Amino acid sequence: MQPGVEQWAAGPWGTGQPAPGRALVVGVVGAGGGVGASTFAALLARTLARSTATVLVDLDRGGAGVDVLLGLEDADGARWPDLRGAGGDVPGADVLALLPRWDACAVLSADRTRPEPVDPAVRVDVLHALACTAGAVVLDLDRTDVVDGQAPLPACDAVVVVARRDLRCVAGTLALRPQLDASGAQVGLVLRGPAPGGLGAADVATTTGVDVWTSGPADRAVAARAERTGPAGRGPAHRAALVVARRLGVGRW
Repeated sequence: MQPGVEQWAAGPWGTGQPAPGRALVVGVVGAGGGVGASTFAALLARTLARSTATVLVDLDRGGAGVDVLLGLEDADGARWPDLRGAGGDVPGADVLALLPRWDACAVLSADRTRPEPVDPAVRVDVLHALACTAGAVVLDLDRTDVVDGQAPLPACDAVVVVARRDLRCVAGTLALRPQLDASGAQVGLVLRGPAPGGLGAADVATTTGVDVWTSGPADRAVAARAERTGPAGRGPAHRAALVVARRLGVGRW
């Protein structure tokens, strides 16, 4: 467990419901590269923001910054490097006020122009502050951090694994299982795209031991929209985010 995660991992974790006075915390991780995990995290956060104050938090060390995906790279507001001194008892409302917005959703992103690592203690303190202030926090997790036990999984009420229906993603999900199981969080699969080898959703669930929360076709249009205005629309990826939001008990659609 990351140093300090235990300070906000206390309470009825793993129930899919937030502890009293704390946000619902949902992690999103890809079973492999290029599955659209960051896009799904963004769409889920945007969906949740329709019902409660929501923050999308970029923890993907290998990405250029989720603000680029959302078309916010030139928007004013704080990124992780701007919060390097925000350790200790951080006022969550102050952090929220500093962040850029994607519609109603606050976004805490990495910065492509300042690819410096975030101090683990600062990261924990900021996440704790946000979880005590917002209604929902969606974490765009780094897959390597999850496998290595460096991701803040103990603070997650639920973790969504985004995967394709192929053997590579089945193997990737199995590699994530030890840390996911240890976290105590609800874990579900969001399956996207075709099955080149004929794997069905039930086959993936049986092989990985993870329930499939939703399965659908690839949303090719969402990538094109993201290039222009950020991911949006009403396609399969948006519908998958609605299904997961309903499963988490946030909002009524």
